[in-house]
Amino acid sequence: MVYVLIFVFVFGVVIGSFLNVVILRYGTGQSFVKGSSRCFSCGKKLSWHELVPIFSFLIQKGRCRGCGSKISWQYPVVEFLTGALFVATFLQLSTSEVDSWRVLFLWVIVSLLIIISVYDIKHFIIPNKIVWIFNGLAFAMLFCGFFYQGPSLVVLPRTVLGSFLGGLAFFSFFALLWAVSRGRWMGFGDAKLALGLGWFLGPSQTFSAFLISFWLGAVVGIGLLALSKYSLKSQIPFGPFLVAGAVISFLFDLNIFGLLYGG
Repeated sequence: MVYVLIFVFVFGVVIGSFLNVVILRYGTGQSFVKGSSRCFSCGKKLSWHELVPIFSFLIQKGRCRGCGSKISWQYPVVEFLTGALFVATFLQLSTSEVDSWRVLFLWVIVSLLIIISVYDIKHFIIPNKIVWIFNGLAFAMLFCGFFYQGPSLVVLPRTVLGSFLGGLAFFSFFALLWAVSRGRWMGFGDAKLALGLGWFLGPSQTFSAFLISFWLGAVVGIGLLALSKYSLKSQIPFGPFLVAGAVISFLFDLNIFGLLYGG
């Protein structure tokens, strides 16, 4: 099992390297699969040993071998985070032949959420095409019975309806914040992301993700203010907190509403 987990982690790290390319090139017109990687400062074409995920960054001490300019910490962080989340989702599900489809599906979901989060941090906007791909997959998952009842393809109508309405409620809340504040408190991209997260998680986990995201946002916001990194007027992307809350809620199968009210 240890060797399997190591393989999953390494596979996730390699996928994370590709996600960095997507994050970097999204919206630029550049292909995600064509074109050589280059240093942004000196334009040097990077060789294969400068592109080994995580290790190249560490060996080169976070600097370009050509000009010595600093390389963003985004690259190793995204690579490591992808590997870690791939392992976490793998451990949560069994590895039977039927469940392997769940694992692959969840790895795609994780990859999309990482792209959305990091892109939002970099550009203060949620990539529209990526979030709608995620929403489409989350909507399709509502009708995939094996996500709810093991190998059975029978889906309870109330389960589908509850998850569907949970997504709409999550979306409506953030859309209302966006409309009332005219985009000052929340972007409409956050509402679109909330829609898919609600469909993906279901009602109880959606409520948990909702609370966790706001708690995390409050803690980080207060911390940044205390460190004088931001002011009250500074813009802080909320998409990453939504994603973090959703991932925590999903991995730990949280039902905070049930805990609060003895359910």
